[in-house]
Amino acid sequence: MTSAELYVQTFLKDSEISQVYVKGARIWVPDEEKVWVGAELLENYTGQKTIRIQIEDSAEERDYAIKDKKRLPHLRNPEILIGENDLTSLSYLNEPEVLYNLQVRFLERNCIYTYCGIVLVAINPYQQLPIYGNELIQMYSGQDMGTMDPHIFAVAEEAFKLMSRFDKNQSIIVSGESGAGKTVSAKYAMRYFAMVGGSQAETQVEQKVLASNPIMEAIGNAKTTRNDNSSRFGKYIEISFSKNNAIIGAHMRTYLLEKSRVVFQAAEERNYHIFYQLCASRDRPEFKKFCLMSPDDFYYTSHGMAPEIDGVDDAEDMLSARDALTMLGITEKDQMMIFQIQSAVLHFGNVKIREADGESSEIKKDDKHLSIMCKLLGIEESQMRMWLCHKKIVTVGEVLTKPLTLTQASFAQDALAKHIYAQTFNWIVEKINRALHSNTKSTKFIGVLDIYGFETFEVNSFEQFCINYANEKLQQIFNMHVFKLEQEEYVREAIEWSFIDFYDNQPCIDLIESKLGILDLLDEECKMPKGSDENWCQKLYDKHLGKAKHFEKPRMSRSAFIINHFADRVEYQADGFLEKNRDTVLEDHINILRASEFELVAELFEEKVDPNEKKSRAGSATTHPMRQAPKGGRSNKKTVGSQQVQKATVGDQFRESLKKLMETLNATTPHYIRCIKPNDIKEAFIFDPKRAVEQLRACGVLETIRISAAGYPSRWTYPEFFQRYRVLARSKDINRSDHKKTCENVLTKVIQGSVKKTPRGLEDPDKYRFGKTKIFFRAGQVAYLEKLRSDKLKACGIMIQKHVKGWLARRRYQRITKSVTLLQKYGRGLLARRHAKFLRETFAATRIQKQWKGYRARREYVKVRKATVVIQSAIRGYFGRMLFKQELHEHRAITIQKMVRSYLARRRYKRVMRGIVLLQSHYRRRRAKKQLKVLKIEAKSVEHIKNVNKGLENKIIQLQQRLDAKNKEGMSIKEQEVYIKQLKGELEKLRSSNEEGKRSSNKVSELMQQIKDLQEELSREREEKQVLITKSEEMVKEHTQMLSKLAEEKCQLKEQLEEASLKLQQQETKTDDEMKKKLEETNALLAAEFDSERSHHQRLVKEHARLQQRLENLQSEMAVMNSPGGHKRTPSDISAISLESYTSSVSPDEVKYDDEGPEEKDQGYGTKKKKKAPAPPAPTANAMEKEMKNVDIGLVLKLQNKVKELERQRTELEEKLERYEEETPQGTTDTAVISDSAFNALKMQELQNENDKLKREVNKLMKSISENVSFERGGTNSPAGKEFMDAKVEDQMKAFREQFTAMSDELERRREECLQLRAMLAEKSITTHAIAKESYGGMDDIVNEDNELALAYRTQKELNRLLENQLQKTEKDAKKKEDKLKREIRDLKHENEAAQKVINQYNSITRNLQLGPEAKIEATMQHEITRLTSENLDLREKADKQSDQIRKLKKMLKVYAKKLKDGDVAEIEAELERDDKQKKSDDGVATVKHLDRTYMGMLEYKKEDEAQLIKCLILDLKPKLAQGLLPGLPSYLLFMCVRHTDYINDDEKVRTLLTNTINGIKKCVKKHSKELDRVIMWLANTCRLLHTLKQYSGEKAFQSENTPRQNEHCLRNFDLSEYRQVFSDLAVWIYQTMIKYMEEVIQPMVVSALLEHEAIAGLTASKPAGMRGRSSSSAHEEEGREFSLDSLVKALNKYVQILSQHAVDPELVKQVFRQLYYYIGSNALNNLLLRKDMCNWSKGMQIRYNLSHLEQWLRDNKLNESGAQSTLEPITQASQLLQARKSDADVDSICEMCSKLTTPQIVKILNLYTPVDEFEERVPISFIRKIQERLKSVKREEGEDNTLLMDTKFTFPVTFPFNPSSVTLDSIDIPESLHLDFLTRV
Repeated sequence: MTSAELYVQTFLKDSEISQVYVKGARIWVPDEEKVWVGAELLENYTGQKTIRIQIEDSAEERDYAIKDKKRLPHLRNPEILIGENDLTSLSYLNEPEVLYNLQVRFLERNCIYTYCGIVLVAINPYQQLPIYGNELIQMYSGQDMGTMDPHIFAVAEEAFKLMSRFDKNQSIIVSGESGAGKTVSAKYAMRYFAMVGGSQAETQVEQKVLASNPIMEAIGNAKTTRNDNSSRFGKYIEISFSKNNAIIGAHMRTYLLEKSRVVFQAAEERNYHIFYQLCASRDRPEFKKFCLMSPDDFYYTSHGMAPEIDGVDDAEDMLSARDALTMLGITEKDQMMIFQIQSAVLHFGNVKIREADGESSEIKKDDKHLSIMCKLLGIEESQMRMWLCHKKIVTVGEVLTKPLTLTQASFAQDALAKHIYAQTFNWIVEKINRALHSNTKSTKFIGVLDIYGFETFEVNSFEQFCINYANEKLQQIFNMHVFKLEQEEYVREAIEWSFIDFYDNQPCIDLIESKLGILDLLDEECKMPKGSDENWCQKLYDKHLGKAKHFEKPRMSRSAFIINHFADRVEYQADGFLEKNRDTVLEDHINILRASEFELVAELFEEKVDPNEKKSRAGSATTHPMRQAPKGGRSNKKTVGSQQVQKATVGDQFRESLKKLMETLNATTPHYIRCIKPNDIKEAFIFDPKRAVEQLRACGVLETIRISAAGYPSRWTYPEFFQRYRVLARSKDINRSDHKKTCENVLTKVIQGSVKKTPRGLEDPDKYRFGKTKIFFRAGQVAYLEKLRSDKLKACGIMIQKHVKGWLARRRYQRITKSVTLLQKYGRGLLARRHAKFLRETFAATRIQKQWKGYRARREYVKVRKATVVIQSAIRGYFGRMLFKQELHEHRAITIQKMVRSYLARRRYKRVMRGIVLLQSHYRRRRAKKQLKVLKIEAKSVEHIKNVNKGLENKIIQLQQRLDAKNKEGMSIKEQEVYIKQLKGELEKLRSSNEEGKRSSNKVSELMQQIKDLQEELSREREEKQVLITKSEEMVKEHTQMLSKLAEEKCQLKEQLEEASLKLQQQETKTDDEMKKKLEETNALLAAEFDSERSHHQRLVKEHARLQQRLENLQSEMAVMNSPGGHKRTPSDISAISLESYTSSVSPDEVKYDDEGPEEKDQGYGTKKKKKAPAPPAPTANAMEKEMKNVDIGLVLKLQNKVKELERQRTELEEKLERYEEETPQGTTDTAVISDSAFNALKMQELQNENDKLKREVNKLMKSISENVSFERGGTNSPAGKEFMDAKVEDQMKAFREQFTAMSDELERRREECLQLRAMLAEKSITTHAIAKESYGGMDDIVNEDNELALAYRTQKELNRLLENQLQKTEKDAKKKEDKLKREIRDLKHENEAAQKVINQYNSITRNLQLGPEAKIEATMQHEITRLTSENLDLREKADKQSDQIRKLKKMLKVYAKKLKDGDVAEIEAELERDDKQKKSDDGVATVKHLDRTYMGMLEYKKEDEAQLIKCLILDLKPKLAQGLLPGLPSYLLFMCVRHTDYINDDEKVRTLLTNTINGIKKCVKKHSKELDRVIMWLANTCRLLHTLKQYSGEKAFQSENTPRQNEHCLRNFDLSEYRQVFSDLAVWIYQTMIKYMEEVIQPMVVSALLEHEAIAGLTASKPAGMRGRSSSSAHEEEGREFSLDSLVKALNKYVQILSQHAVDPELVKQVFRQLYYYIGSNALNNLLLRKDMCNWSKGMQIRYNLSHLEQWLRDNKLNESGAQSTLEPITQASQLLQARKSDADVDSICEMCSKLTTPQIVKILNLYTPVDEFEERVPISFIRKIQERLKSVKREEGEDNTLLMDTKFTFPVTFPFNPSSVTLDSIDIPESLHLDFLTRV
């Protein structure tokens, strides 16, 4: 394609041309050396044939010929568009502008990357640039492609973003000629994916992907004349990703390895790197056996005569390749075998074949290279020697051997060497694919295609033909993709558009691959027995010459042909096409290699299945299998013997693999990288325009420009267009609510209105189109708009200058006028001030005289008035005192009279009242005597007695009912009696103290109020206790229900398992059921008999009680009759009816028997209840472990505590009952029997209840102990520990069970005796009528004739006393037994605990037996220390008690000594007497005393509660709860626990506590790493714990600010300095976690807040997007969230608030914000360095303004001294650099100002500096060079830093300055909200 064909139509009409091509217009003209040069028109163009121009570079003037008006010279773009990131953003799109922009960016700005639409143009700098670091990857990660500078990372990020967002596969196509940097670009793209998609799996797939590069470079790259590391094969790497966008695997496909390079290289070229690496490593021991030599000594590596590459160490590269092979899983054995095969190829090339007699050849017998080669490959030397010079011919009946000529043998030798190398290459690729393969299902992938670019040389052969064929296919996809994107854009914006004509290379592709095309004819000629290159070339002439426009024939050759490719015309030499396409190897050679003794060699040459039958990703695309189905129906036959095996040709294979590649690329979204080689001499930053233009035409960049220019290349959104060109609009046409309408007005009205003045305008609608969101312009229209805008701004500037100059003149005139006025004003003012001074002096003199006269008169008046007031006060006081004395005398006289008169009146009243009382008593005595006589008479009559008895019976029944009710009420009141008595005792004490101290009534009232409060508190505690008891009972019930449910399930499972013997069990079940029914019937009968006997017994008891009451009444009557002087009253509140109440009710034992079932019921009087089955034997340790899996240990412990509490309560009740019995007054002699019997009956019932209760509790305790023998540590007992427990514990349990069984039998016996006594009592209770009926014939009158009832009563009384004695004896025995049992249980518990400790020690000893001698000694010492520590703890507890008692006594002694000194002996005696009385009173009633305790600042906890402590205090602690507590409370509580472990000297306990604390904090922070409140809370607490450990460590350096009390709390036994370091490291880790999260939160805000946020209204700080080109290749971009500066400030305010809420140390807060500000500044600077649109004067102003807000925020929060502001200096200096004046005189000032910026950063900013408007000046390149030179001299002295980007991962070292606390440990209370009830303050 010629340069003329690359001209771009600018859509100019004839009328418009004359307006553009005017004098001074800048154009481009062709040049032979520079391709294009800039020029300026010296005259207007009016249609003439020649025009006068001036060349800019040389100032040469010449005439430029114009042959056609449609081919006018290209116009140049405005300076403001020069150096754009995207070439499509240029207003004039043409070849010279593209070339010039690339040259400016490459040479002046050192930018090697430039966008051209969807293509990234990469120019090889031939120099290592610092633009590929990890920090740059982080900067591009997640960013928009259009906002950042062009970079390969931006393309990779775009592909990764589209894949992750839309789950669509992507491809990155890297193309370019050799030496353009394709391999390096592909390597960096894969490196980017490995970084952003790095998986956390152990395999580290991304490292393996990168490791494949050195391997493939070693075996597939070579030095050429154009490139030192040229890839001689194409490859397509698919990087697979998971759903989480992490790399899970990869796959590589290779294309067209250049096998001919193995046997031949051109001058100044090398073979593949692997051969030279082997030769460079020949001195290594493992390579000695390969017999390697120098590369110059091997035939295959000496053709190019350039064995070395400057700057490359082949030996080091060999080590890198071996490391990569190892990483990819290739064993050392296989590696050495591969190297051995490659070495054999080198030796094979040195085998000399010489010509023999006739047409034959031979090899010398002493050829050592053949021997070495055969030895290395493990084959027979004789066979190889034979068949290298011969071949087999198989006929129908025989096999012939034909010798080969020298040429044929040499060709066969080279073919075998190439085949061996190719097979080795394919094997390595297959191994790499296996290593990179992932078993995880891949959902998406990104492919990286590194393929050869278009090639044209002086001699082009088969390889160049295949390469250019592949590029034709890729260019076709590229053109279609570009056209598709353009079409989608127009359709999406709904604009009218015409079809864009673009170059279609389908005819060229059809010429190559269609039926009877070039490849098809080549394959056909290869099948001919005598086919030749000349015959094939002639067929091409016959078939395509004159028929295909892309095919031509050279004039002077008949063995060559020309193809017109899209990039250029290429002439191919047909010589060698057939042989390279066949790629044949003799079957005899292959068979020899298959018979190798080395497995890998034989494996390489095994027959493989056609890959077309496999998946497309099965392996390398360069394998050469048998063709199964050739095109055109032709068959390939596999011959036998020495005949060549017909395989699929190379061309056919390449066509099929290319077809699969195209299918893959069409199914993905492509991204294009075109690599450009700037020069052929490989020098850094030298740009050859000729070479660049050739590559731009070949790689399709200019085609992209042409397609873009053919449509609407310039695109502006409506807001951007309005912002840029609103100066062209009138105010009445502006509609700010509708930007589209405003833009239409600008384009249709304003600009068309200028047509009258200028013929050119935009009235043609085809020059622009209005879309939905954008305006589309044809090429050149934006430049015209810029011209109009510039003219408008110039006119505005002139207007502004006019007004400014007029304002300056007016201001000068006003200054002169003002000066004259001021002179006049000051002169007149002087005269006025003089007159005013005279008037003021006159007025002041008059005022002074007036004031002095007034003062003197007032002083005389005050003196007289003061004397008068003194005289009056003395007289009035005298009269007042006299009046007071008189009134006092009268008051005393009245008081004396009052007292005398009242005394006389009281004496008279008492005398009268005494006489009245005597008269009344005398009269009442006489009436009583008369009434007594009447009653005596009535008492002797029988009727009266009957009436009295009837009344007594009714009264007895009522009393019985009342007694039952009272008994029920008494049971509920009994619990409160003791408490009431205690209160009464306390009340009596208070009363006595009240009588002694009446004067302190206020104190008494306070004490009374306190008593009431205590009563209420006690009642509340009682209620809470009752609630807890209820809950525990419910838990017990639930546990029993759970056990019952489990038992039922277990029974169901057993029934299912025993279905086999169901019939036998059913028979047994039937028998058992019958027996049970009979037993139940018998029990029912017995129960009925028992009920009838019980009712009969109750009737007898009632009758007996009635007779006793009657006897009691008779006795009282007799006593009254026999009394000589009066009567005695008998107590009526005690009656024998209580006995009836007792006997009529059912005892608890009986109720229990009824509940227990028929087998356990009492069978009647005198019968004994069946004994219970003996207790089961103690379970073994294994059984206990099995049962413990289903038992709640916590519930068992609660039940044990409940049993202990019940035992304590029962003991207290017994003591209270005994005291009550002692204090209860005895009745009279007559009623003693009745009261004793009732009391004894009640007492017997209570004792039985208590015995039953005790038995139940003992049963529970027994069960708990039996289940709990191995509870605490049973799970960890070793077999030896279990045997020890069997020997120690089970003996104790056995003795306990025997004692328990004996006690149970004793209790049963006592109960039976009680029943027998009850039966005897029932038998004695017989009514009077029954006695009369039995003994006196039914005559009731003579029953008591001889005082029989009195005799019976005395007998009954004696029996009752006997029963009472027996009952008391039984009670005492039971109590003794009970106490003994309690002591035994308590002893067993202690022994159990001791045994458990011994078991644990024994277990640890058995574990330690496996240790070494030193470890055994250490473990033994540890056990001994633990035992001594526990004993020491017990002794210390006793010593503490004694010390407390001594301390109290000392206090008392001090008080008494003080009182003795003061003489208060009487007071001391009175106090001692009160103490004695109090002790005596305390003997009767027990009181609770609250002691004044002095806490030691410790918290005691049990070992088993440690996990709960960590859970409540660390894992479950909420930040909101912690905010309401004392700052650092968790750390204080943890240290108080540490203090207790130090106090008891338990190093194991403190070690586990601190370790669990550290692990708990780590676990909490890791789990809640995204909860900033929680992370900061534990950072504060960790620092506080660290400071506390230092403060109380006992080191003097940390005690300077401690109080004496705090020094007492220091650690005594432990040195925790090592743990301080651990906590310091933990704090650093938490700090880093917090900083990481904070940085993640503010990271998306930094760029928006500092760089993009425009706080200064009206200041345009960025270039519109319409000038920046398209942002990405994706038409669908999601808009991210916009952040402002306020968002960043709010985030910082939130951080400050949280840090202050948790009381983080102020110094640490400063370090936090210092780190955050560094992160903000470094991110902002890095983004600024990568964004050209941000580098202008206006943006510098905006950035500086935004930074001032952050600096003000530091001052507002008092953080300006934290050093955070200094971290913003780099970005601040960068903003100042953007605003600074950039002239040669400012070089030194700029260097001094930018002290915190590195040289690359300053140069980068200056290179990126782009004016927003054309009024600004660009930075001259000379100025940048001067800055560089100046900075080099300055930096050389200070130490040069050449880093471009700041390290955003840099962290300042964090420190934790010691910050002691003023809080004392003994003043800290534990809040209930923390649920730490198990902690005890010490």
